[in-house]
Amino acid sequence: MRRHLPLVALAFAVAACSDDASYAQPPFVTTPVAEFNEPWAMAFLPDGRLLVTEKRGALKLYSIERDAAGDVTGVPEVVYGGQGGFGDVALHPGFAANGLVYLSYAEAGERGTAGAAVARARLVPNDAGGGALENLEVVWRQEPKVDGRGHYGHRIAFGPDGFLYISSGERQKFTPAQDMAGNLGKIVRLNDDGSVPADNPFAERGGTTAQVWSLGHRNPLGLAFDAQGRLWNVEMGPQGGDELNLVRRGANYGYPLVSNGSHYGGGDIPDHDTRPDLAAPAVYWNPVISPSSLLFVAGGDFPDWQGDALIGGLSSTSIVRIEFSADGSAREAARYRMPARIRAVEQGPDGTLWALEDGRRGRLLKLTPQ
Repeated sequence: MRRHLPLVALAFAVAACSDDASYAQPPFVTTPVAEFNEPWAMAFLPDGRLLVTEKRGALKLYSIERDAAGDVTGVPEVVYGGQGGFGDVALHPGFAANGLVYLSYAEAGERGTAGAAVARARLVPNDAGGGALENLEVVWRQEPKVDGRGHYGHRIAFGPDGFLYISSGERQKFTPAQDMAGNLGKIVRLNDDGSVPADNPFAERGGTTAQVWSLGHRNPLGLAFDAQGRLWNVEMGPQGGDELNLVRRGANYGYPLVSNGSHYGGGDIPDHDTRPDLAAPAVYWNPVISPSSLLFVAGGDFPDWQGDALIGGLSSTSIVRIEFSADGSAREAARYRMPARIRAVEQGPDGTLWALEDGRRGRLLKLTPQ
């Protein structure tokens, strides 16, 4: 058993979730309402309809009221395989006026390589219940493209500042997370058209480096802002050491120099407490929960969870709820067992909570208070 000591960094204490983590009785009833083929992400339109990405390359527009899903045409071509395929979907903050949606996906490179990309397009619904994407343009790409089909990351979040944030995995290559010549293993910050804001922490270096907001990430699969406007990410650790991080401008989160997990095969990685100059997680997990997504709850059907975070769990087949204290610390408050691996958790415009199961017959689940 590896030793994990308390560590204070970035003004909060690290909380560890250990091997004896147990599941709480869910305070909700789970109701399946639809089924999708390998769903990966979802985003609610203002009118309550739901965009759902399917990993093989389809985009669905689902009406909860009508219980009907239509196809959205004009999607980009994706590289499907391993962890790659269609990824996240997010609405532009001005969607009501401009109709812009942002999509992440794995795209092909030269000589069998691949990398994540983010494109934006105008969504035009049709009378048949589906729609089309118009004027699709790529606004960001992982650089460099590499071989393999893992650790794309590619979650998308718009901040209250209007900027576009994208998580970029290190593609199972380890060292690119510390290499400032590329954007692998980073969280990047862009203008909504993909250009680089002048006040980014490394903007003066130019090129790909100018995109970087934070570095030292492994496979960040959750990216979200809390009610105070702070950016958080949740990422898969190696063998142990999944992390919830408060993402700060220019900070280095240490991978692969440090981790509270080990390399697959048993190779040691120094713990975070050995490098206090590197940003430590707010919470880490041993054994892992395999986080897939991150949502901050805004009241709605669960007013007691106002401000809490919900993390979808893959190997843990769970939804993990995180509470935050006034001093900035965080802790796992409860873990709710779910019927399958959870790929995403989202909140509708009416405050209802929803979850997407992972897999070829992944169900859309409505969570209703007991």
